Amino acid sequence: MKAAVRRNYGPPKSIVIEHLEKPIPQDGKVLVRVKATTVNRTDCANLRAKPFIMRFVLGFFRPKKIILGTDFAGEIVAIGKSIKSFHVGDRVFGFDDTGLESQAEYLTLAENGSLFPIPDAIGYKPAAASLEGAHYAYTFVHKVNIQSGHRILINGATGAIGSALVQFVRQYDVHITATCNTKNIELVKSLGADKIYDYTQEDFTRDTEKYNFVFDAVGKSTFGKCKPLLKRGGVYISSELGPYSQNVFFALLTPIFGKKKVIFPIPYPTQETIPFIIGLLKTKKFSPVIDREYLLQEISQAYEYVLTGGKTGNVIITP
Repeated sequence: MKAAVRRNYGPPKSIVIEHLEKPIPQDGKVLVRVKATTVNRTDCANLRAKPFIMRFVLGFFRPKKIILGTDFAGEIVAIGKSIKSFHVGDRVFGFDDTGLESQAEYLTLAENGSLFPIPDAIGYKPAAASLEGAHYAYTFVHKVNIQSGHRILINGATGAIGSALVQFVRQYDVHITATCNTKNIELVKSLGADKIYDYTQEDFTRDTEKYNFVFDAVGKSTFGKCKPLLKRGGVYISSELGPYSQNVFFALLTPIFGKKKVIFPIPYPTQETIPFIIGLLKTKKFSPVIDREYLLQEISQAYEYVLTGGKTGNVIITP
């Protein structure tokens, strides 16, 4: 089978498409023919082992898993012994931020791992695009207590996290202010934003309104810059650690010493987040945004594009 391989941490040019043996599902595992996967921010972090702390999970000197990929949508083509919940022909998808080795034609996965049925009306590409960003967006929403009438600002509303987050927050009776670039204003309006800042023309941190929550879905601002935007008791959450990992320390200190606080969004397990996503897909309350598509042999180009920080929604790979 073809697979996107890197044996050392490095830039996109270090990725090589190799021909490897197709895996055989062992006891308790299934073999999935990958129909679609994505290149996302988590993949880029895993590729380069940045931030450095990731090496303690991925492998300190070199990656434990040589095949890239954290999410997938595909079809079960073979099963090992003792499989009870899935059958050959089932359409499935899943996500794991430490890596599933899914940027390949096939992968094996434990039945009790990150393996979920794709809703009937959802295609493979939208299914793959519904995972990584939406998984983290769920964490933002469920780390706080959103109430009717709250005012929420979402910085970076067009990434995989941000575009899902706008749709998730829209389920509440709240006012949403979002930031995006000029070309995506109409998209963000369609996702549910009430007010939009074009970051190429305006600095949202100069807003005179006050918010209950500021969600930085791209990690390109800081608590210091956003603190004046928060109401008393307001909360700032970022998708990144912040300069010098400050968001970790602020999350420990601000609940004790401040009237406005930082919450660090430690992700919930996929056994909680993905069923929630499935429910919204079934009811058509969430529709993932897809930017570009690449073939597996073009995957280095896909990584280069995602690393520019300019993608809209999700970038799809088809093996």
